[in-house]
Amino acid sequence: MEFLDLPPLLGARGCVRLPGSKSISNRVLLLAALAQGETEIRDLLASDDVDRMLDALQQLGVAWRREEDGRYRVSGTGGTLPVKQADLFLGNAGTAFRPLTAVLALAGGDYRLSGVPRMHERPIGDLVDGLRQLGAEIHYEGQEGFPPLRVKPAEIRAGRVVQVRGDVSSQFLTALLMALPLTGEETVVEVVGELISKPYIAITLALMQRFGVTVEREEWQRFIVPGKAVYTSPGSIYVEGDASSASYFLAAGAIGGGPVRVEGVGRNSIQGDVRFAEALAELGATVSMGDNWIEASAPANGRLRAFDLDLNHIPDAAMTLAVAALFADGPCTLRNIASWRVKETDRIAAMATELRKLGAEVDERPDSLRIVAPAVLQPAAIDTYDDHRMAMCFSLAALGDCDVRINDPRCVNKTFPGYFDAYAEITTPVPVVAIDGPSASGKGTVAARVAEVLAYNYLDSGSLYRLVALAAMRAGVALDEEPRLAALAATLPARFEGGRVWFDADDVTDEIRTEACSAGASKVAVLGAVRAALLGRQRHYRRAPGLVAEGRDMGSVVFPDAAHKVFLTASVESRAERRYKQLMEKGLPATMESLLQDLRDRDARDAARSVAPLLKLPDAVLLDTTSKGVEEAVAFVVDFVRNPAPEAAG
Repeated sequence: MEFLDLPPLLGARGCVRLPGSKSISNRVLLLAALAQGETEIRDLLASDDVDRMLDALQQLGVAWRREEDGRYRVSGTGGTLPVKQADLFLGNAGTAFRPLTAVLALAGGDYRLSGVPRMHERPIGDLVDGLRQLGAEIHYEGQEGFPPLRVKPAEIRAGRVVQVRGDVSSQFLTALLMALPLTGEETVVEVVGELISKPYIAITLALMQRFGVTVEREEWQRFIVPGKAVYTSPGSIYVEGDASSASYFLAAGAIGGGPVRVEGVGRNSIQGDVRFAEALAELGATVSMGDNWIEASAPANGRLRAFDLDLNHIPDAAMTLAVAALFADGPCTLRNIASWRVKETDRIAAMATELRKLGAEVDERPDSLRIVAPAVLQPAAIDTYDDHRMAMCFSLAALGDCDVRINDPRCVNKTFPGYFDAYAEITTPVPVVAIDGPSASGKGTVAARVAEVLAYNYLDSGSLYRLVALAAMRAGVALDEEPRLAALAATLPARFEGGRVWFDADDVTDEIRTEACSAGASKVAVLGAVRAALLGRQRHYRRAPGLVAEGRDMGSVVFPDAAHKVFLTASVESRAERRYKQLMEKGLPATMESLLQDLRDRDARDAARSVAPLLKLPDAVLLDTTSKGVEEAVAFVVDFVRNPAPEAAG
């Protein structure tokens, strides 16, 4: 699937069980591989990044197996990897690439590490410099300071003081700390500059301690790895739910009403991103927390407070706040997020670009973003840059009564393959009532009245094609100039109010019913580019509190997820009689015989059309109005929307 269309959402409410943390999963796998003894791992994340680590460990001779119940068992190597020569492909998995680089540099073998093109753009020079201080022999196969890498056997000079920069990526320090026990000597790591993303280092230290190695820490500037330290299996270990992934659902609760509860993380979590809940509380959201759960609801006034926050401690979850800024009551500033520049993509630049598509004003700086929300969010196709977090956080924009297209939604497989299914479980789409039926069945009249009764928006899709023909005639565009017609269709200034059809400021209700417009509509309706352009245009009519959409492909193509679909019909004799009365009231000549034949011919043509043929969808309710008046039909549809639907009505 190349894209995923998210409809406008009315709100969010429910409970989500989180997948395992990517950061914890890959750390635990590597520590288990280096430890003495077998380790049982429960709730390991199923994702691309973890698959890359599992594949790499298998290539390095580490035995592991997956049990039927989802548990993994890893046979530790006692710190000595069996395979001394391997070519490892690690995709875009930084949590696998960085620590494996450090471990393999100290393993005495000949290894090559590579990834996808984006991985080869992510700097690794500071980690390599730190490892070279220990005597490691590492070569760059491409650009200096970036993967791919070649690691050669080398004489490691243990027991030294190693310096590493802390202001680029905390994964460099994590990698060094996890690898250094393999030297057998006490080693000191000194951080040069400010250490960013300290909570991720706290995760590393906590997990190393679970595997029997306690690192002494002097503030966040000096770390002492003990000599003769040996990793030892804890026997069994659970992977916490991913606190970064929790942020999307908690934000949905804070934006969309809530409450939304996430299970798998709570007040006892070792992950720093649980502090996202504190940030939401500062924005006015109602937040509560237990040992293994967090819950969020919207502020009492329904609007998040504007914020100016230093978010260095929650860099991944901070991306969610950037989209939450679209729902704040004033300008918002995210500070100290320079690490975004070296993630799966340049997240500061990417976030600024995509927020602007939605109508936001964004000031992008080297280590911060300032965001001013628009009065109304604009529909947008969001590019995701092969970055899972871009896809997940921008799904929240649909809570702004705005339809959103997520390009390349499969990138969420990196950490949360089932994300969009889970998101759908806790959100409520703006409802759509799709009404179709043969000519003269009364669907237009009934649909307009249903919209009035329900106070929903109304879409007369057939009139859109007439409006395209009208716009073409006014602009002097020939009715076979498909590209120009499609451009007109994509920006058609059409609205339906008070039973009238408006083209910008003009009431064109009668004009689009002229013979010229009717003939033109028939011509433009068969053009694929025009239909494609109107597809998006029609979906933009879906706004809170709901939409009644009348037309041929409303329930099948435009709104296949419509909660209520009605196929409104009547006998051909009844339809001919109605049409005859309409024509008589307008003073137009007609005969019952000609009308009957015309309707029969049209029904046959409509049913045989290759594009949007006339047919009742399997999930549509049949409403036969042969013996029903308009108000009876309206009452039936309204009752169908408000109550469980019957199978059919005669």
